[in-house]
Amino acid sequence: MIQLYNVTKKYSSDSVAVKDLTLQIDKGDFVYITGASGAGKTTFLRMLYAAEKPTRGQILVDRKNITRIRGNQIPYLRRKIGVVFQDFKLLQSRTVYENVAFALEAQGKKRYEVSKKVYQALKEVGLEHRLQRKPLELSGGEQQRIAIARALVVDPLILLADEPSGNLDLGVTLEIMELFKRANARGTTVLLATHDHSLNQRFPRRIITLDKGKLVGDQRPLPG
Repeated sequence: MIQLYNVTKKYSSDSVAVKDLTLQIDKGDFVYITGASGAGKTTFLRMLYAAEKPTRGQILVDRKNITRIRGNQIPYLRRKIGVVFQDFKLLQSRTVYENVAFALEAQGKKRYEVSKKVYQALKEVGLEHRLQRKPLELSGGEQQRIAIARALVVDPLILLADEPSGNLDLGVTLEIMELFKRANARGTTVLLATHDHSLNQRFPRRIITLDKGKLVGDQRPLPG
Protein backbone atom coordinates (compact mmCIF):
# COMPACT_ATOMS: atom_id res chain seq x y z
CA MET A 1 0.00 0.00 0.00
CA ILE A 2 2.77 2.47 1.02
CA GLN A 3 6.44 1.95 0.21
CA LEU A 4 9.35 4.30 0.84
CA TYR A 5 12.83 3.72 -0.55
CA ASN A 6 15.78 5.75 0.75
CA VAL A 7 13.63 8.85 1.21
CA THR A 8 15.33 12.04 2.37
CA LYS A 9 13.73 15.45 2.79
CA LYS A 10 15.97 18.48 3.24
CA TYR A 11 14.71 22.03 3.75
CA SER A 12 18.26 23.35 3.64
CA SER A 13 21.77 21.95 3.82
CA ASP A 14 21.65 21.94 7.62
CA SER A 15 17.94 21.14 8.03
CA VAL A 16 17.13 17.49 7.32
CA ALA A 17 13.56 16.53 8.29
CA VAL A 18 13.66 12.92 7.03
CA LYS A 19 16.83 10.96 6.34
CA ASP A 20 17.26 7.80 4.25
CA LEU A 21 13.89 6.34 5.24
CA THR A 22 12.98 2.90 3.87
CA LEU A 23 9.86 1.06 5.03
CA GLN A 24 6.66 -0.63 3.90
CA ILE A 25 3.12 -0.30 5.24
CA ASP A 26 0.66 -2.94 4.07
CA LYS A 27 -2.97 -2.45 3.17
CA GLY A 28 -5.13 -2.54 6.29
CA ASP A 29 -2.27 -1.76 8.70
CA PHE A 30 -2.76 0.53 11.70
CA VAL A 31 0.54 2.24 12.45
CA TYR A 32 1.68 4.76 15.05
CA ILE A 33 4.38 7.18 13.89
CA THR A 34 6.19 8.25 17.06
CA GLY A 35 9.13 10.39 18.05
CA ALA A 36 9.94 13.61 19.83
CA SER A 37 9.01 17.03 18.47
CA GLY A 38 11.13 17.62 15.37
CA ALA A 39 11.57 13.89 14.67
CA GLY A 40 10.07 14.21 11.18
CA LYS A 41 6.58 12.81 11.79
CA THR A 42 4.65 15.63 10.15
CA THR A 43 7.01 15.84 7.17
CA PHE A 44 6.68 12.09 6.67
CA LEU A 45 2.88 12.35 6.54
CA ARG A 46 2.96 15.44 4.31
CA MET A 47 5.04 13.59 1.74
CA LEU A 48 2.46 10.81 1.58
CA TYR A 49 -0.26 13.18 0.33
CA ALA A 50 2.14 15.16 -1.85
CA ALA A 51 2.14 18.33 0.24
CA GLU A 52 5.93 17.94 0.31
CA LYS A 53 8.25 16.32 -2.22
CA PRO A 54 11.24 14.31 -1.07
CA THR A 55 14.67 15.67 -1.89
CA ARG A 56 15.60 12.18 -3.02
CA GLY A 57 14.20 8.65 -2.87
CA GLN A 58 10.97 7.05 -4.05
CA ILE A 59 7.49 6.90 -2.49
CA LEU A 60 4.82 4.53 -3.80
CA VAL A 61 1.21 4.92 -2.68
CA ASP A 62 -1.23 2.32 -3.96
CA ARG A 63 1.47 1.24 -6.46
CA LYS A 64 1.84 4.76 -7.89
CA ASN A 65 5.17 6.56 -7.67
CA ILE A 66 4.07 9.88 -6.20
CA THR A 67 7.57 11.38 -6.34
CA ARG A 68 6.99 11.74 -10.09
CA ILE A 69 3.42 12.95 -9.83
CA ARG A 70 2.41 16.06 -11.75
CA GLY A 71 0.59 18.90 -10.08
CA ASN A 72 -2.67 18.21 -11.93
CA GLN A 73 -2.62 14.59 -10.68
CA ILE A 74 -2.36 15.46 -6.99
CA PRO A 75 -6.14 15.95 -6.48
CA TYR A 76 -6.72 12.42 -7.80
CA LEU A 77 -4.15 11.02 -5.36
CA ARG A 78 -5.84 12.85 -2.49
CA ARG A 79 -9.20 11.32 -3.30
CA LYS A 80 -7.75 8.12 -1.85
CA ILE A 81 -6.42 9.78 1.28
CA GLY A 82 -8.19 11.27 4.30
CA VAL A 83 -6.18 13.67 6.47
CA VAL A 84 -6.90 14.73 10.06
CA PHE A 85 -4.89 17.64 11.48
CA GLN A 86 -4.25 18.60 15.09
CA ASP A 87 -5.65 22.09 14.48
CA PHE A 88 -8.71 20.71 12.61
CA LYS A 89 -8.45 23.09 9.58
CA LEU A 90 -12.21 23.52 9.37
CA LEU A 91 -13.73 26.33 7.31
CA GLN A 92 -15.02 28.63 10.02
CA SER A 93 -17.50 30.47 7.78
CA ARG A 94 -19.21 27.24 6.70
CA THR A 95 -21.57 24.94 8.54
CA VAL A 96 -20.67 21.47 9.76
CA TYR A 97 -22.57 20.02 6.80
CA GLU A 98 -20.70 22.23 4.33
CA ASN A 99 -17.33 21.36 5.84
CA VAL A 100 -17.91 17.63 5.48
CA ALA A 101 -19.58 17.94 2.06
CA PHE A 102 -16.69 19.95 0.63
CA ALA A 103 -14.52 16.92 -0.23
CA LEU A 104 -17.37 15.16 -2.02
CA GLU A 105 -18.40 18.26 -3.94
CA ALA A 106 -14.80 18.66 -5.10
CA GLN A 107 -15.10 15.18 -6.60
CA GLY A 108 -18.23 16.19 -8.50
CA LYS A 109 -20.61 13.92 -6.59
CA LYS A 110 -24.34 14.42 -7.13
CA ARG A 111 -26.24 16.40 -4.50
CA TYR A 112 -28.34 13.48 -3.22
CA GLU A 113 -25.22 11.32 -2.85
CA VAL A 114 -23.41 14.11 -1.01
CA SER A 115 -26.34 14.57 1.36
CA LYS A 116 -26.60 10.86 2.12
CA LYS A 117 -22.87 10.33 2.70
CA VAL A 118 -22.45 13.48 4.81
CA TYR A 119 -25.31 12.44 7.09
CA GLN A 120 -23.85 8.92 7.43
CA ALA A 121 -20.38 10.29 8.22
CA LEU A 122 -21.74 12.67 10.85
CA LYS A 123 -23.86 9.92 12.37
CA GLU A 124 -20.73 7.76 12.58
CA VAL A 125 -19.04 10.42 14.73
CA GLY A 126 -22.22 11.15 16.71
CA LEU A 127 -22.79 14.69 15.42
CA GLU A 128 -25.64 14.35 12.93
CA HIS A 129 -27.63 16.78 15.12
CA ARG A 130 -25.01 19.54 14.55
CA LEU A 131 -25.46 19.84 10.77
CA GLN A 132 -26.17 23.56 10.67
CA ARG A 133 -23.78 24.70 13.39
CA LYS A 134 -20.57 26.59 12.65
CA PRO A 135 -17.27 25.12 13.90
CA LEU A 136 -16.69 27.84 16.51
CA GLU A 137 -20.02 26.90 18.12
CA LEU A 138 -18.61 23.45 18.90
CA SER A 139 -16.18 22.14 21.51
CA GLY A 140 -12.65 21.12 20.54
CA GLY A 141 -13.59 17.45 20.69
CA GLU A 142 -16.61 18.03 18.47
CA GLN A 143 -14.51 19.97 15.96
CA GLN A 144 -12.02 17.11 15.80
CA ARG A 145 -14.83 14.63 15.19
CA ILE A 146 -16.08 16.86 12.35
CA ALA A 147 -12.57 16.79 10.89
CA ILE A 148 -12.59 12.99 11.12
CA ALA A 149 -16.01 12.83 9.44
CA ARG A 150 -14.63 15.01 6.63
CA ALA A 151 -11.66 12.67 6.22
CA LEU A 152 -13.78 9.50 6.25
CA VAL A 153 -16.68 10.69 4.05
CA VAL A 154 -14.66 9.92 0.89
CA ASP A 155 -14.12 6.27 1.98
CA PRO A 156 -10.33 6.69 1.86
CA LEU A 157 -7.89 3.88 1.24
CA ILE A 158 -5.54 5.64 3.65
CA LEU A 159 -6.22 7.80 6.71
CA LEU A 160 -3.42 10.07 7.94
CA ALA A 161 -3.78 11.69 11.36
CA ASP A 162 -1.23 14.19 12.70
CA GLU A 163 -1.39 14.45 16.51
CA PRO A 164 -5.22 14.27 16.38
CA SER A 165 -5.59 14.13 20.16
CA GLY A 166 -2.85 16.59 21.09
CA ASN A 167 -5.17 19.21 22.60
CA LEU A 168 -7.98 16.96 23.81
CA ASP A 169 -8.81 15.31 27.11
CA LEU A 170 -8.64 11.56 27.70
CA GLY A 171 -12.35 10.87 27.21
CA VAL A 172 -12.46 12.58 23.82
CA THR A 173 -9.17 10.93 22.83
CA LEU A 174 -10.62 7.49 23.50
CA GLU A 175 -13.71 8.31 21.43
CA ILE A 176 -11.51 9.42 18.54
CA MET A 177 -9.40 6.27 18.77
CA GLU A 178 -12.55 4.17 18.53
CA LEU A 179 -13.45 6.01 15.29
CA PHE A 180 -10.01 5.22 13.88
CA LYS A 181 -10.35 1.57 14.94
CA ARG A 182 -13.70 1.27 13.17
CA ALA A 183 -12.31 2.85 10.01
CA ASN A 184 -9.39 0.43 10.12
CA ALA A 185 -11.76 -2.52 10.63
CA ARG A 186 -13.51 -1.51 7.39
CA GLY A 187 -10.21 -1.80 5.54
CA THR A 188 -8.74 1.70 5.72
CA THR A 189 -4.99 1.85 6.31
CA VAL A 190 -4.40 4.18 9.27
CA LEU A 191 -1.21 6.12 10.07
CA LEU A 192 -1.36 8.11 13.28
CA ALA A 193 1.48 10.45 14.23
CA THR A 194 1.62 10.93 18.00
CA HIS A 195 3.96 11.51 20.92
CA ASP A 196 1.37 10.05 23.32
CA HIS A 197 2.73 6.62 24.28
CA SER A 198 -0.36 5.82 26.34
CA LEU A 199 -2.35 5.33 23.11
CA ASN A 200 -0.36 2.25 22.22
CA GLN A 201 -0.78 0.90 25.73
CA ARG A 202 -4.56 1.11 25.33
CA PHE A 203 -4.66 0.22 21.62
CA PRO A 204 -1.56 -1.85 20.75
CA ARG A 205 -0.52 -1.51 17.12
CA ARG A 206 2.65 -1.38 15.02
CA ILE A 207 4.96 1.48 16.09
CA ILE A 208 7.38 3.23 13.74
CA THR A 209 9.77 5.48 15.66
CA LEU A 210 11.66 8.39 14.10
CA ASP A 211 14.54 10.33 15.61
CA LYS A 212 15.88 13.38 13.77
CA GLY A 213 14.30 12.04 10.61
CA LYS A 214 15.83 8.57 10.82
CA LEU A 215 14.01 5.29 11.38
CA VAL A 216 15.17 4.01 14.78
CA GLY A 217 12.41 1.54 15.60
CA ASP A 218 9.74 -0.63 13.95
CA GLN A 219 7.88 -2.67 16.52
CA ARG A 220 4.82 -4.86 16.05
CA PRO A 221 2.54 -5.90 18.95
CA LEU A 222 2.95 -9.37 20.32
CA PRO A 223 0.26 -11.81 19.14
CA GLY A 224 -2.61 -12.39 21.52
